[in-house]
Amino acid sequence: MTMPAADTTTTSATTRTAPPPPGGLIVPPGGGRALRTAAQQVTFKVTGEQSRITSSFEVVVPPGFDVGAHVHTRSEELFYVLEGELDVLAFEPRVRTADGWRGWRSVQGERVVRATPGTVIVVPPGCPHAFANPTGAPARMFFQSSPPPDHERYFEELMDILSADGPPEHAAIEALRRRYDIEQLTPLRHDRPEGGQ
Repeated sequence: MTMPAADTTTTSATTRTAPPPPGGLIVPPGGGRALRTAAQQVTFKVTGEQSRITSSFEVVVPPGFDVGAHVHTRSEELFYVLEGELDVLAFEPRVRTADGWRGWRSVQGERVVRATPGTVIVVPPGCPHAFANPTGAPARMFFQSSPPPDHERYFEELMDILSADGPPEHAAIEALRRRYDIEQLTPLRHDRPEGGQ
């Protein structure tokens, strides 16, 4: 058996190597840029600068907050409840009424669910969805929106509106949502409980 001859070709003094692969991202507990108002708290965990696939957030939903039923034509979302309880909707109702999404029913008989820690909600494009905190304690969830960075920009502008004194300015919220692929079906509300901040 004959062994192949060793390659004795020389190259220039500088060896060319491929660039190193990009580094990963580790966000420690409490890490990320936080946006806070009395109506909602959002911490950016992964943004479009770090991922081509999705934006990820930790969201604290205070008592009395109702995001309102809405639908996206392009975005897909995932919610994972970490603490507390939320009423959640993720189906097409028989009838889209202008208010009261918590009473909606699907043709298949689906109803709004009380989501507890460990619940996962996946919302494809075109699916009406909503969440609200009907309890007296804050709820916390992990939230992903794909593709980035629309939801990052939306949260930044929404927080500006929600930080204003008085009740949320619904016309401004509706205009904002239209800009970011959100068709609002029922209004956003924040009915603070008695003695709440």
